[in-house]
Amino acid sequence: MAESSGLQTPLWRAIAVYRIAALVYVAILVVRNVGVYERPMLAWPVLALTAGWTVFTTYAYAVPARRRPPLLVADLLVTMGVMTASIWVVGRDALEAGRPTLAVAWHVAPVIAWAVAGGRRWGITAALAMGATDLVVRAHYNQAAYTGTVLMLLAATAVGYLVGLAEVSQRRLEAAIQLEAATRERERLARDIHDSVLQVLALVQRRGAGMDGEAGELARLAGEQEAALRTLVTGRRAEPVDEHAELDLVTVLEPYASTTVSIAAPAGAVRLPSLVATEIAAAVSAALDNVAKHCAPGTKVWVLVEDEPAEVTVSVRDDGHGIPSERLAQAEEQGRLGVAQSIRGRIADLHGTVRIVSAPGQGTEVELTVPRASIG
Repeated sequence: MAESSGLQTPLWRAIAVYRIAALVYVAILVVRNVGVYERPMLAWPVLALTAGWTVFTTYAYAVPARRRPPLLVADLLVTMGVMTASIWVVGRDALEAGRPTLAVAWHVAPVIAWAVAGGRRWGITAALAMGATDLVVRAHYNQAAYTGTVLMLLAATAVGYLVGLAEVSQRRLEAAIQLEAATRERERLARDIHDSVLQVLALVQRRGAGMDGEAGELARLAGEQEAALRTLVTGRRAEPVDEHAELDLVTVLEPYASTTVSIAAPAGAVRLPSLVATEIAAAVSAALDNVAKHCAPGTKVWVLVEDEPAEVTVSVRDDGHGIPSERLAQAEEQGRLGVAQSIRGRIADLHGTVRIVSAPGQGTEVELTVPRASIG
């Protein structure tokens, strides 16, 4: 059953208005036709029940927590009961002659309520049940009799579709509000960072440039952090989306750029499903972490993104001291699984491959390849 949303509130109010209007119509028909009913005295208790149930459901459906199967089922059964009572009150002969039932028009309200509460499937189920009851009570099966059932089915389908659109619109509205709030907060933080942290880091870098020892190292680190922060607050940033939406892989990788990490990519966006893009980015991050841990400070790293029709390839290459051929196997045997899990495991889950090329003194290249056939 679809969750109630703020956009559904007008629909429930419309059902209440329709039910009241239909009750007035039923009352007018009863007053006009009571003289020809087979048991006219029973018409008034049934009409009173119809009015009482209208008042009850108007207040019951006004509270979202009560729009549950017990109330919906009771609504359907009471309405079917009022319609079935027409056999004894109106009389079989009068019904076969075309006289309206005691629930004429009023019986559509629970069908619409089911459609609003549970979508098209629930609405169609209620319409079929109510339509079958209507045909049994009328006891004649001509075009006019079938028209009422068909109209209920159409109404249930249309309302159910409208409810689906309302749910999607509600989710998009909430996402837009969250994105706007996050964007404003990010802009505020960017201003604060620019006015304070970035200026301090730039000052440290300028004052320590050219110095030897710890002062020079501190200046270098300050420069790297300034570049990383500047990329974060001024660079492109992927919007938060669900895992089935698409992201630009280059946008996801850009925050890793720094004075020692260069990113080269095609001019156009490399669109991938959100889950795939974030997993590739996590594998790249693990590769960069390995460079930071095992290579000398200031080691240059190049990240190259290649977008081919059949596959997407991301290469992470450094100019460090390289990795002996037996080192990776030893690390995995000793339980140091950064490469095995963070890189190979992630790419394997995407049905991709990882190729590591390295030699002592010649740097290391980690090539991540994910086929587009598995991405779709």
